[in-house]
Amino acid sequence: MESVKKVKETLAVDLGALLDAGDGAMVTVVAGETRLAAHRAVLVARSPVFQAMFHHDTLEASSGQVAVTDVEGPVMRQLLAYMYTLQAPQLSGMAPQLLAAADKYGLSDLKDVCEQQMAEQLDVENAATAAVLALRHSCPTLRQVAVAFIKAHKYQVVMTQDWADATVSHPLSVVELTRLIVEPPAETRASATTESRLIPDTQLYGDDDWPDPAAVPTASRRFPPLFDIAVLYYRSLPGLQRDRNLIQAGEEGAVEKLEALLAAGADVSAGDEQRLTALHCAAREGHVRAVNCLLEHGAEVDARSNLENTPLHLAAWKGHAAVVRLLLASSADPNATNRFGKTPLHRAALDGHAGAAAVLLESGANRRAIDNTGDTPLDLARQNYQLELIDMLT
Repeated sequence: MESVKKVKETLAVDLGALLDAGDGAMVTVVAGETRLAAHRAVLVARSPVFQAMFHHDTLEASSGQVAVTDVEGPVMRQLLAYMYTLQAPQLSGMAPQLLAAADKYGLSDLKDVCEQQMAEQLDVENAATAAVLALRHSCPTLRQVAVAFIKAHKYQVVMTQDWADATVSHPLSVVELTRLIVEPPAETRASATTESRLIPDTQLYGDDDWPDPAAVPTASRRFPPLFDIAVLYYRSLPGLQRDRNLIQAGEEGAVEKLEALLAAGADVSAGDEQRLTALHCAAREGHVRAVNCLLEHGAEVDARSNLENTPLHLAAWKGHAAVVRLLLASSADPNATNRFGKTPLHRAALDGHAGAAAVLLESGANRRAIDNTGDTPLDLARQNYQLELIDMLT
C-alpha cells in the first residue's frame, strides 16, 4: 500500500511539472487576460465537464481553446494545478471562488476542501458570503455551520457590508438564508405548533430565534432585509444595554447598527461612565457617516463629557478635519472650553493637527484664547515645535 501511495504522489508531482512546462499541450484555457496551456487527457480524466466537452462535437473540441468567462485567471490557474497534482492550495482568500469553480467543473474533492477551509475561517464579516455560497453550490456542511454562526451573531452579521452586498448580488439566496435563520429547528417545529394555542407567541422563541419576518413591518429600502428584525431584537434588550450598544456602534462607525438601535429606542444622548456619548465616540474615531447619522437623529452637538470636552474637542484632538467641518456646519461652538480651559483649537495645536486647526480658524475659532495655565494655541504649538501650526497661528 505504501508503494502505491508513493507512485500516486510521484505521478501527481510529475503531472504538476508537466503543467508548468506546457510540453505537448493540446488545449489553451483562456480566463480573462490569463492564458493557460493544459493537456486534454488530464482535463478529461479529472473533470466530467471537460470530458463531456471534448467527447462531443463542440467548438472547444475542434479549436483546442476553452474560453472561461466566469472564473478569474488566478483561480483557474489553481484549479488546473489541482487537476494535475490533486493537491488543494492553502489559499484561504481564494477559497470561495475556488469552491464555485470546483463545483462548476465537478471536482468534488477540491470542493470539499474549500468548504472545510471556509467553515474553519467563519467570522462576522464573511458569514453571509459563506452561507450564500453554500446555498448556491449545495454545500450542506458549510450551510449548517454558517447558519448556526449567523444565528449566534445575528445582528452583527446583518449589519455588515458583506450582508448588504449579498442582498444585492444574490437576493433569492438571502431570502432562503433568512428563512433558515428565523425558522425553529425541525424537531421543535411540530411541538411549537401544538403548544402555540397555550403559550403566548413571545414565548415560542428562545434567545437564538427570531420572530417570523412576515409579521415584521417593512423598513426603509435603504436597509438590509433583516433591518426590522434587528430593530425587534434591540427592542428586546434592556434600555441600558441598548444605550451601551449605541455608544459602541458610534465608536465603530457602524451606521446601519446605529440606525437600528435608534429605531429601537436607544437614547442618542446617553453617555458612558465618562459621559461620552455615541457622538463623542464617533467624532473621536473620525467616522463621518456615523457623526452625520447621529446629528440627524438629534444628538446634541455640544454634549459635554465628564472633562467638559465636546465632540468637537475630540475630533480636533485626533485631527479629523472632515468631522470637525461637519460638526461646525451643525453649529458646534468652535470656542467651547473644557475643564482645563482648552478650546478645540488648543487641542488641535497641542497635537499638531494643522488641517483641523485650519477648519477651526475658518469658522471663527479664537486663536488668542487662553487656557487655565495661561497658554494660547500658539504657545502650545511652540512648545511642541509644530512649525506649520506656528506659522498658521502667528
